[in-house]
Amino acid sequence: MTKSISKRKFDVVIIGAGGSGMRASLQLARAGLNVAVLSKVFPTRSHTVAAQGGIGASLGNMNEDNWHYHFYDTVKGSDWLGDQDAIEFMCREAPKVVYDLEHMGMPFDRNPDGTIYQRPFGGHTANYGEKAVERACAAADRTGHAMLHTLYQQNVKARTAFFVEWMALDLIRDADGDVVGVTALEMETGEMHILHAKTTMLATGGAGRIFAASTNAFINTGDGLGMAARAGLALEDMEFWQFHPTGVAGAGVLLTEGCRGEGAILVNSNGERFMERYAPTLKDLAPRDFVSRCMDQEIKEGRGCGPNKDYVLLKLDHLGAETIMKRLPSVHEIGVNFANVDVTREAIPVVPTIHYQMGGIPTNIHGQVVTQQGDNHNAQVQGLYAVGECSCVSVHGANRLGTNSLLDLLVFGRAAGNHIVEFNNKNKAHKDLPADAADRTLARLARLDNATDGEYAQDVANDIRATMQKHASVFRTQAMLDQGVSAIAAIRERVGHINLKDKSKVFNTARIEALEVENLIEAAQATIVSAAARRESRGAHSVADYGDTPEHPNGRNDTDWHKHTLWYSEGSRLSYKPVQMKPLTVESVPLKVRTF
Repeated sequence: MTKSISKRKFDVVIIGAGGSGMRASLQLARAGLNVAVLSKVFPTRSHTVAAQGGIGASLGNMNEDNWHYHFYDTVKGSDWLGDQDAIEFMCREAPKVVYDLEHMGMPFDRNPDGTIYQRPFGGHTANYGEKAVERACAAADRTGHAMLHTLYQQNVKARTAFFVEWMALDLIRDADGDVVGVTALEMETGEMHILHAKTTMLATGGAGRIFAASTNAFINTGDGLGMAARAGLALEDMEFWQFHPTGVAGAGVLLTEGCRGEGAILVNSNGERFMERYAPTLKDLAPRDFVSRCMDQEIKEGRGCGPNKDYVLLKLDHLGAETIMKRLPSVHEIGVNFANVDVTREAIPVVPTIHYQMGGIPTNIHGQVVTQQGDNHNAQVQGLYAVGECSCVSVHGANRLGTNSLLDLLVFGRAAGNHIVEFNNKNKAHKDLPADAADRTLARLARLDNATDGEYAQDVANDIRATMQKHASVFRTQAMLDQGVSAIAAIRERVGHINLKDKSKVFNTARIEALEVENLIEAAQATIVSAAARRESRGAHSVADYGDTPEHPNGRNDTDWHKHTLWYSEGSRLSYKPVQMKPLTVESVPLKVRTF
């Protein structure tokens, strides 16, 4: 190990300053721990800021609600691939974490009696699917923005140390397999550092930028997934990617589900509210995977809108300008800026757009990363935690329920923070760094810096995105997926030959882009290989070859495929683990056909 490399020591290093990272860091800083939070961008520019609709919690401020209903909706929304113990934990904790935010000063919308305003959302019901219920705790349509600023202000008050414009590169594991820190790049100087920690937490968000059309920020390149994969750890259920029904056609910018929660409707070229045909009970507020497939079917059957009949319309004008400007001001702004549409007067073109990664780094309810050792699927990786979209607890299963993303960040960010505080109280000393702590990272950087042939990083990244968009979109076929496996494997070979110097004069920028591509390829290959292996349709993984039959309603095969996928980078190999059907305190929700 080169002696000139800077080394710093912390109790905890958190990689990512979005909702989950900052909720955890707040818990830790308040407990007096020495915490470093690394972020590629200023904390309030993390992608959580783009979340619009709300935080799911059964407060019951508008109508009768309780966590049992929320639990049922989440299990059903996951198409029975979510682990019911983790789902119960999340739903029971939900009101607590919302009230925590309220006490921190988050500016929730209010009812006349002063309670937090809640709106309906897709898949949220009362009495186990009987009728829609208002469960989304909202701050207009800027809930993520309000949440992120609230958490940042509280972290500043608690004196959390932020390392802004730093990129984590590789986990450092010792001879026991424990994680003892990370290597990281200071983006301004290009210098590499070793951050030595008792505990390391990945809170890097999703990898939505592996697709060409995405609601995700450009920073969402799957950095935590890449770090975990290179360290020999599994990625779980990566075949499941949520397509949000209402991305602005041609732009991909998200229009919150809160639009439909407030009463907006989807219409086809005939002016028909078509969701009434597909989901008679929940209509436009059916879960996202279901609505996305219905929209796609309308377009495929010739009822799309526009000159190319390639989108449908989201109609809000009947809500009235006053309601739109009070409850959905950002949607009005997005309509003007990205579609040249005034939503108070006319409908806006929308198409399903990649939005959320249901899979990720496997963890338990404390945020501890778990790995497979023989038949034990819950062996903990000491010193390593993961929270937020980069993790897979699994509470989202095959399809995430709207508003459960912000809830996931808060519940498991807080739970991981509490667990790490206990760990640090018992473990006062750091484990030693191994002699080869920086070797892998130094080799990666040297290869990039010394390359004299090969391709420009963004050309390779664009080919990854185009390939994933073509082979792993809303509707899939087995042949498309199999072809995608070969295509991504070929692109992986090209990633190993990226050249910084031929087409870029801005050295550090090109270097960071190349390092991000090394993370993108891990997420893309995990996705396509896992998807090609899963021979059924479930949730967001809809494969035309596996359609509705009496033996397998909706194409779901519980006999052979009611299990989680585990993908390993080495050899691009797969293994599987059972879905946890046993909740913590209540009866499990038994498998049944998913209808709305």
